[in-house]
Amino acid sequence: MDSLPGFFWIPAFAGMTHYWVFSPSFPRRRESRGCIRLNQKRSKTSFSRLCRKGSWFFACLFFCFSAFANEVVTVELDAPQEVQALLKQYVYLLRMDPGAIPEAGPDRSALTRRARREVAALLATEGYFSPEIRIDRSDSARWRLVVEPGQRSVVDEVDIRFQSEVQESDIDDELKTLHEQLRRDWGMSNGTPFRQADWESAKQALLDALRGERYAAAKFVSSRAEVDPDAAKVQVRIVVDTGPTFRLGALEVSGLRDLPPDFVARYNTLREGAIYRRRDLLAFQESLQSAPQLSVVVVSIDPDPQQAAAVPVRVAVTEAPPRRLRFGLGASSNTGYRVEAAYRHLNLFGNGWELSSGLRLEQRRQSLYADLFLPPTRHGRYRDSFGVGLDRSDLEGLKIDTQAVGVTRTIKRGHIETQLSARVQHESIHPEDFEKSSYNTLTLNLGRTWRAVDNVLDPRQGHVLEIQLGGGLGLSPQANDFGRVYGRIQKYISLSRDNVLTLRAEGGYTFADSRDGVPQDFLFRAGGTQSVRGYAYRSLGVKEGSAVVGGRILATGSVELVHWFSPSIGFATFVDSGDAADTREEFSFRTGYGVGLRWLSPAGPLAVDLGWGQGRATPRLHFGVSVAF
Repeated sequence: MDSLPGFFWIPAFAGMTHYWVFSPSFPRRRESRGCIRLNQKRSKTSFSRLCRKGSWFFACLFFCFSAFANEVVTVELDAPQEVQALLKQYVYLLRMDPGAIPEAGPDRSALTRRARREVAALLATEGYFSPEIRIDRSDSARWRLVVEPGQRSVVDEVDIRFQSEVQESDIDDELKTLHEQLRRDWGMSNGTPFRQADWESAKQALLDALRGERYAAAKFVSSRAEVDPDAAKVQVRIVVDTGPTFRLGALEVSGLRDLPPDFVARYNTLREGAIYRRRDLLAFQESLQSAPQLSVVVVSIDPDPQQAAAVPVRVAVTEAPPRRLRFGLGASSNTGYRVEAAYRHLNLFGNGWELSSGLRLEQRRQSLYADLFLPPTRHGRYRDSFGVGLDRSDLEGLKIDTQAVGVTRTIKRGHIETQLSARVQHESIHPEDFEKSSYNTLTLNLGRTWRAVDNVLDPRQGHVLEIQLGGGLGLSPQANDFGRVYGRIQKYISLSRDNVLTLRAEGGYTFADSRDGVPQDFLFRAGGTQSVRGYAYRSLGVKEGSAVVGGRILATGSVELVHWFSPSIGFATFVDSGDAADTREEFSFRTGYGVGLRWLSPAGPLAVDLGWGQGRATPRLHFGVSVAF
């Protein structure tokens, strides 16, 4: 009986893959608690000695049993290239560890049956409904999963029907047009391969289109894809219950705390009784999100058919902190280093008025300003603002001191912004080596901007068009009456994923008997960044003494190509040309060209350019960066 425990102990240990019965060295004790004891009295001494001296031997035996418990079998896939990735990713047999395939015959048969089911189901999602699948196990150590997908099924017929509150024969032309458009936009046209992902996507797109266009409660009555495996054709049959037409009701606003109760209504562009369209709600939401007084805005409706006649428009908002103080540092080749401080109050006197004020100190320019913006009028038709400002500059030998007060009305519709402004200003100019002059002027200006770009901070496709019409009346003997027209267009063309071409042109003309007595803001100077690089900022104009003053004519153009080495770093080459003058005879195109670096830094877009002016051997550095903190 002394050997009997050994016969029982070895198989028990071999099966316990996660439980150690003993360790390589046991304490010298009279018995080992981890061993099975059949006759404690006779065997405890000899068996303890066996555990102590033979532990390493039995450990090696255990690993041998574990290593050869299952035969190592590799599985190869023999299938067309277009389905290999799908099968390798999802078929369990192809993802198994070669040593994990079971030894027992019934277990192996269950595994192969599972593999066939998985392959057939996966191929069906790609439109293969008649595949041939077999597993070659002639080589016990190397199996082959052979898959012949067969002919891929294609969409042969699409039948989409709409059930609405009125019969199809009685619907008006607008609804007929909508239904036909939805049928044309169906994502799986005749002849296209049938894929499960495309089928689900097309159904969801159809439902989203209906729910976004008057039928907020639309749902499927039935959706079937009838497959004919022998002909490899699929017939799509869909019936949609559109439900009632939804019309907009009153606003239900939540989340306002300190702002006036009618604040949200002032931005409302929706009309009660209008047919519900999701894009109208999104436009209203976008308008509210542009208000700095609000940090979070959600506009929605409850798609309850019982409320379809006048569904309430729910507006949930979160107010932003009303006071903001900001400091910043910056630098540019135009006006030098700068430091600035800005203060904003977003709910002045509890009326939702926005006060924006600041002080900016630059090497060659200093300004102090305060602007008061009122909330929009009802339905967001327009927004009024009032401002006062002081500005002093010293550029190219011309010192200008300006004090102004004005009012502006802004109208924004989508990508189009229109501004009508009136301003009374006092301006003093002192050209170097020339006499000083000053005058008072009442100016009017109408500006319209079309902005349609893919990214405002980093445009790579789209355009910006700006047009200004203005004029002024002299309010002092030295002031002169004048008219002015100005235009600028900038076009962004994405030539490829990494190359962007930018075209820019601008021009302006001031109608006056003489430039004397016309404010410098309504005359023109050129040169510098965003003008003609290779020349100093505002160095192209009319010579007066040792200074450069504004002229009545402006024309500039630019061609720039940027190659982006990464999403944030690009290399630019450019050619600029243009001039500012007082008469056509004095006008002469000045050309600059050069190279530059573009960096989308965390502080904002940075442009650094080296430009050579016409006939000048020394390049001029142009750059601009600002950091807020």
